[in-house]
Amino acid sequence: MRIYFLLVRIAALLGHKKARLLVKGQADTLNSLRHSPTDEAPNNDYKGCIWIHAASVGEFEQARPLIERLRKQKPEQKIILTFFSPSGYEMHKDYDKVDKVFYLPFATHKNACAFIDAIQPKTAVFVKYEFWKPYLRELHQRNIPTYLISAIFRPGQLFFLPWGKPYKRLLFYFTHLYVQDQDSLLLLNKHGINNVSVAGDTRFDRVKNISQLTRKIPQMEVFVQPRMLEQEKRHIIVAGSTWQPDEQLLAKYIDERDDVQLVLVPHEINDEHLQYIFQLFNGRYVLYSQANKHNLATARVLVVDLMGLLSRLYKYADIAYVGGGFGVGIHNTLEAAVYGIPVAFGPNYHKFREAKGLIKSGAALSVKNYRQLKDGLDRMIADKDTMGQAATAYIKSEIGATERIYKNLFPKNNKE
Repeated sequence: MRIYFLLVRIAALLGHKKARLLVKGQADTLNSLRHSPTDEAPNNDYKGCIWIHAASVGEFEQARPLIERLRKQKPEQKIILTFFSPSGYEMHKDYDKVDKVFYLPFATHKNACAFIDAIQPKTAVFVKYEFWKPYLRELHQRNIPTYLISAIFRPGQLFFLPWGKPYKRLLFYFTHLYVQDQDSLLLLNKHGINNVSVAGDTRFDRVKNISQLTRKIPQMEVFVQPRMLEQEKRHIIVAGSTWQPDEQLLAKYIDERDDVQLVLVPHEINDEHLQYIFQLFNGRYVLYSQANKHNLATARVLVVDLMGLLSRLYKYADIAYVGGGFGVGIHNTLEAAVYGIPVAFGPNYHKFREAKGLIKSGAALSVKNYRQLKDGLDRMIADKDTMGQAATAYIKSEIGATERIYKNLFPKNNKE
């Protein structure tokens, strides 16, 4: 762990942008909590807070339903939110449902003691995959109730390997673990960890909330309108968080089916990637930032070069394609499926419980090559109503994790 933190500092010195943000942000946290020499008593502005820690953006989306439920029910309760990653912090540093957002200082014993001393939490909640030993040990030694939510465990994880015993000990520091599925519970029980409950994944509640609050997007209202000379509206595919392998397949599919329109939302929207997309589509698309009612009226491909729109764009889709499956793993399939549409993605999805659930329910397909993509998307266009209904049913069956966790952590008879 110390080696990792040292490498981050070296990368920051060498000018790596995210590393510099991380090092500066963590230093700023400690400085903001440090008292001046004239302070006569500890700063107790946050004393008795509930501390919620999310590694990055994805984990925050899992924490958010619980935070907002807590804020609604207990508006006087102080809530501290921490991130480890710069992307999570920078995107949500002004989140107004908590009292303060911090970077989590590097996990050393000294930093853990200083941070916990400063905020004096009465409860700590970690999300999914966060196991910083100095923090967990210090919370445990101080008898501060500490919980893990929306967690999922697999036999191949480090905790359960013969050389992973030191890491497995970290799981015993939690007061209780709320896991996503029965397989995780049984695996933990097998290894002697019994303070476990199946509560589900709070992301299902989050995407449901997003879908109910979605506002219209004027550009999309124009893009999806039936063409003046056509009898029927074209089929709309929204492809989210795409990478080059995804885009290559989709470009070929668009060339072969003239009854399809594509909304392409790249994972990276830097100049280099946009230039790659320009060459791939031979310039035959409209950039979202340059879209107007005239160029959208004849466009077949809309490339979204702005952040933060994807979850709203899926509302307009007949079919969704979620990128990342030809790399380390697919991105968020739930924010598409919640709109009751079929979902396709690449082959690297096996670590994602929700993707396997969508496939099992008949709402999704995985593709390994162009032939499978073409056959799969053709099938989805033909069976979109049936597959969409399966998506809706699957999402509905998984709703409720937030309420189950909240009622356990904050029972009505709990005196604040």
